[in-house]
Amino acid sequence: MPAARDSLLDAAYTALARRPWSAVRMVDVAATAGVSRQTLYNEFGSKEGLARALVRREADAYLAGVERALTGPADPGTGARERLTATAEWTASAARDSVLVRALLTGCWSERLPSPTLSAVPSSAAVPAQRRADGPLPSPGDLVALVRDRAVTVLSGAGAAKSEAAEMSRACELAVRLALSCVSAPPGEGGIGELVKSVMELPPSPAVWN
Repeated sequence: MPAARDSLLDAAYTALARRPWSAVRMVDVAATAGVSRQTLYNEFGSKEGLARALVRREADAYLAGVERALTGPADPGTGARERLTATAEWTASAARDSVLVRALLTGCWSERLPSPTLSAVPSSAAVPAQRRADGPLPSPGDLVALVRDRAVTVLSGAGAAKSEAAEMSRACELAVRLALSCVSAPPGEGGIGELVKSVMELPPSPAVWN
């Protein structure tokens, strides 16, 4: 029941914005979503399962935003530097707008938040989406690596030289780590975009950067 699952996750996220996770009740989540409590348990198995699914959805939404920043708009004049800047800006924005994305990126889970273990947990879920949520959740280091590797794939191109790809990898990781630093300490005038552009060094082949 994808629609019911999404409604339940939306209801859980709304409840989390109003009270600590420890005070969020499954019966209230089900009532807000307009489904039975049994439907909630059928989808998630337990409150822990609901927490894992909520965190998994936020991680997926963050990574989908990274993909958009790296691949769009379809303007041939948009170079790698601009796409990396957009990725860094998205990272800071996503962390600002979602407490769960912020926790995933920084590893700082406050007492108000669910704190599921990042390792996989035993799962007997019949729902495929829940089996995935019960699998490993990304650590901050995992997310940095995922974004860096995706950026290298998109921006280097199939014909990139090995040395060029290595330099691109370094630049991509630098952009992501700069973004993470701005999550904890927001930059001043010019914002994260200007900060990324000012410190990004050109690799040996300027053509990579357009």
